Amino acid sequence: MPVPKYGIVKSPEDAGIVAEEIGFPVVMKIVSPQILHKSDAGGVIVGVNDVDEAKEAYLQILSNVGKCMPEAEIEGVIVEEMAKPGVELIIGGNTDPAFGKTITFGIGGTLVEFLKDVSLRILPLSEDDVREMIHEINSYKLISGYRGSVSKDEESLVKIIMNVCRAFEENEELREFDINPLRLYESGACAVDTAFIFSDKHTEFSNGKEEVPVEYFDPKSIAVIGASETPGKMGYAVMHKLSTFPGKLYPVNPKRDVIMCFKTYASILDIEDNVDMAVITVPSALVPGVMEECGKKGVKVAVVITAGFKEMNEEGKRLEEEMVSIAKKYGTRIVGPNCLGLISPHKGYDTTYVQRSPTPGNIAFLSQSGAIVNAVVDWSLSHNVGFSVVVSVGNQSDLDFFDYLRWAEADPNTEAIIMYIEEINNGKAFMDIVSRISLTKPVVAIKSGSSERGRAAAASHTGSLAGSYEVYVEAFREAGVLNVTNLEDAFLAAEFLSHAKHYPKGKRAIVVTNAGGFAVLSTDYAERYGIEIVDLPADVIEEMDKFLPEFWNKGNPIDLLGDADGARFAKTFSVLAKHDDLWDICIVIGFPNLVLTSERFAKQIMMLSEATEKRVVSVLIGGAEMNGGREILRENKVPPFEELETAFRVIGRTLQSKFRVKGPGLL
Repeated sequence: MPVPKYGIVKSPEDAGIVAEEIGFPVVMKIVSPQILHKSDAGGVIVGVNDVDEAKEAYLQILSNVGKCMPEAEIEGVIVEEMAKPGVELIIGGNTDPAFGKTITFGIGGTLVEFLKDVSLRILPLSEDDVREMIHEINSYKLISGYRGSVSKDEESLVKIIMNVCRAFEENEELREFDINPLRLYESGACAVDTAFIFSDKHTEFSNGKEEVPVEYFDPKSIAVIGASETPGKMGYAVMHKLSTFPGKLYPVNPKRDVIMCFKTYASILDIEDNVDMAVITVPSALVPGVMEECGKKGVKVAVVITAGFKEMNEEGKRLEEEMVSIAKKYGTRIVGPNCLGLISPHKGYDTTYVQRSPTPGNIAFLSQSGAIVNAVVDWSLSHNVGFSVVVSVGNQSDLDFFDYLRWAEADPNTEAIIMYIEEINNGKAFMDIVSRISLTKPVVAIKSGSSERGRAAAASHTGSLAGSYEVYVEAFREAGVLNVTNLEDAFLAAEFLSHAKHYPKGKRAIVVTNAGGFAVLSTDYAERYGIEIVDLPADVIEEMDKFLPEFWNKGNPIDLLGDADGARFAKTFSVLAKHDDLWDICIVIGFPNLVLTSERFAKQIMMLSEATEKRVVSVLIGGAEMNGGREILRENKVPPFEELETAFRVIGRTLQSKFRVKGPGLL
């Protein structure tokens, strides 16, 4: 990495000598392990032009720093050649607790946090990855040249970043660094200021446990330990939800003989038959003893609803460790503790205490929050959304996100997966698994912790630019996971991606509607969310002229006018299917009217979808009048949107995730 001539001095006299040897003008900066942002502490003086100024600058820097940060350890003052002006960039590195080492690149200088024009990647990187990073920042034209300015030395920049990546990977003790600014010239570059943070603490990632067989989640018999007939108790709620389980159900309560018409047992060991799954609702202090009995009984999976473990205090942590140790001895796998448990609508069991069980569907929902599961299940019932699998992971003392992802991957009823994530322990393993799954089943993630208040104070510029949330977002992108920020859009996106064609093949879009107002809004939303409304070629316009009214708009969006009937839509769709090399997405928008029923409209959309390999998106705007058409589209896995901007937002975010389309359309 090219750097200016420099020397570190510890006296005013040495400052003058070194400055004269380097040649004026020079820059002088404080050297202190506690001061990363030197300018903020008054530790930088530029444009030093002679020996006397160098001596004065030395004393002034020490005075400024002494007032600003009197506790800082001063190792000296660096005197360096004053680099010529250039495009100021930042190259930074950080070590994320979940995903390991990351690289940040972008516009640097003193405005780095204000502009936040950066790209981020998780190591390792290829040269193509580095070039992609450079090209995707909004200010790339400063490097490539604009308005007559000469382009800068991009090849040198690529080599420097590659060298930095290699150094960061090879030095485990290097945990964080800033090169800011790196000045890039027409030929070459110069690293004007750097900061490196070292630590002997290494992050070790190890799963250390066997994968759970997916058939464990298909129990033929379930025991409820702590079952109750008293409303308001957890054991009552779980028994009530499992009372319709099609397999064998065994309540366990030493004080009762019968609960909800089911023969009740004093201990799980008293049950004559095999027990595949146990749901545990007894107080935390009793759980290790219950787990011992479950192990002796040969229970495959214990769902521990009970709270009061490591999330509470040290005693809870001890109880959890004891429980896990006992279960491991017998080969019993644990869901939770401190969770709602599992719901498998297609298998007919619900171990939770949510108000009403969800309906069967094709979406798996995995959550690190039990409250979110409660809310989502309630929301799904009013929005006609069904589930294949619902999991509240709890403390993940044994089974974790990886195990539930593998379950959803193997489940034939699951066509899309949604995850609510607070924290992942082993980010690399997570990326490996979801990268594989996302090739065949779309994965959507909601990650909490995006707010500025939620972040710890960052030591370096890089730490503030590339916080944990940003690393998660990049990890999701690399693994093929669609990142969203609210639950409703998560389900809309999952429905959108559960289509057999999954992701659109590109961002080129055709819009077809029978309403001019929606055509105008479509162009606005397309620009906002990074979707390209393509021009119609003359031959396509000429072909449509043969059957469309003479006063149609002859452009894209294609406005078929309010009196458009099924035949007009059908002929238009036929032309578009024949010329589907022109587009990647066709967005069809309709509203309730007396000319075209929603059912016939939906059938025309289905004909277009079947006639092309490209992605067709339907937007049926209106109330109950459009429900018939919506139902037809859902049955044929072309789920409709009900609001125009939402459709463009979901499509745009999908494109951003898959193709790095630029645009503000974050969900």
